[in-house]
Amino acid sequence: MRHFDHAYIGGTFVPVSGDEVIETIDPTTERVIGTARLANRADARQAIATAGDAQRTLGLTTKAERIDMLKRLRAAVLARTDDIRDVTIEEYGGPLSRAKWVSQYASQSFANTVDVLEGYDLTRRIGDADVVMQPVGVSALIVPWNSVAGTMCSKLASAIAAGCASIIKPSEFAPLQTRVVAEALHAAGLPAGAVNVLLGRGDDVGDELGTNPGVARISFTGSTPTGQRIARAAVATMKRVTLALTGKSPALLLDDADFETAVPQALNAAFMNNGQACVAGTRLLVPRSRLAEVIALVRGTVAAMRVGDPRDPATTIGPLASRAQYERVQRYIRLGLDQGATLVAGGEGRPDGLSTGYFVKPTVFADVRGDMDIARDEIFGPVLCIQSYEDEDDAVRLANDSAYGLQAYVFSSRPERARRMALRLEAGSVLVNRIVPDVLAPFGGVKQSGVGRELGRFGFESFLEPKAIVTG
Repeated sequence: MRHFDHAYIGGTFVPVSGDEVIETIDPTTERVIGTARLANRADARQAIATAGDAQRTLGLTTKAERIDMLKRLRAAVLARTDDIRDVTIEEYGGPLSRAKWVSQYASQSFANTVDVLEGYDLTRRIGDADVVMQPVGVSALIVPWNSVAGTMCSKLASAIAAGCASIIKPSEFAPLQTRVVAEALHAAGLPAGAVNVLLGRGDDVGDELGTNPGVARISFTGSTPTGQRIARAAVATMKRVTLALTGKSPALLLDDADFETAVPQALNAAFMNNGQACVAGTRLLVPRSRLAEVIALVRGTVAAMRVGDPRDPATTIGPLASRAQYERVQRYIRLGLDQGATLVAGGEGRPDGLSTGYFVKPTVFADVRGDMDIARDEIFGPVLCIQSYEDEDDAVRLANDSAYGLQAYVFSSRPERARRMALRLEAGSVLVNRIVPDVLAPFGGVKQSGVGRELGRFGFESFLEPKAIVTG
């Protein structure tokens, strides 16, 4: 049993002053494995003040100094790769393959940002002006429970590259992962206050970060309703805001695709991270003339997927992160049945042989109408909707028939056709014949999926403000 009651503020781990204590439950066994005392508004104010003090120095650092800090962060996080992998499995239920990827991506985020910063001119001449790219200032980095280590490090890498002191608020449901990453960040030996980390509720710590005038910038990843509240609160002090929000991503299977390859890829896109991914391709759009063929392939592929212990390399899908998430997904499966969708695979309850743990059967529905809840809402579990289309125009219409526009997938054997379709899709990014993104490409959504972009040059620039100096 592990107990967490410290925040990382000013270069040291300090006891939090909050009173609320929550339990951490292993989603595989449903056993309590730890407790965490949450920070409160007073702790958040202390972190903001400390970051403000650090900002005065950090904001004046040179490119070379920032690159050195990023390299130290990479080395420190890389040294904890195995620990990050293990706590991701234990606390979150991430399958081994996914946990490995996250643990490696966490350190690689800093290396990627070094490459961006080395090739970036922080001062440029435009007409009669010298345009200087300066740090926006103290930044709040708010991280979701479904991607803790990777999101902490990718956001922080951009902030440090820009010279911004940061307060990181991961989800309160991830104390084990947060502690390991915070220890790694501490080992990098950055100036005191450049990085601060604390766990707390959104209506307490999160609200303070969103309203306190000492915070100049918010980078938030999470649900659209929470992002809307953050944006409204940020207006009062004109904070710069980047919001990576809810997704309901379409996977468009064109009739010239290699179905034997594309259908398993599409299912992996739908069920990645146990279905708990904002970019999950949870709407599979298929030619009506080949619907029966696709359903047969889906049934065969799903039947071969192993659901179980996330530590087992053979496992495809582990447990959901919490009982609340399990019950949410069960409710959506019932809604799909009640609203007339056809069950192709899976269904309610746990998979056979699993009586404990928040395990869900990988579930696929066909005959899904656009007005069904399972077609419109982000379920955040291994549930896939199959919709059929008549022609390209109908496929685009179905793909864009969503309040969200985070990511999309296109499968085709003709690159020029796939690109043409990608240009018509309302999404921040489109992956063609692949489900793994390029982590240097900009990431973010359109419509209700967010504002702004993260990662690579675009993510780095979001922490900078241009200042024009015009001399006579």
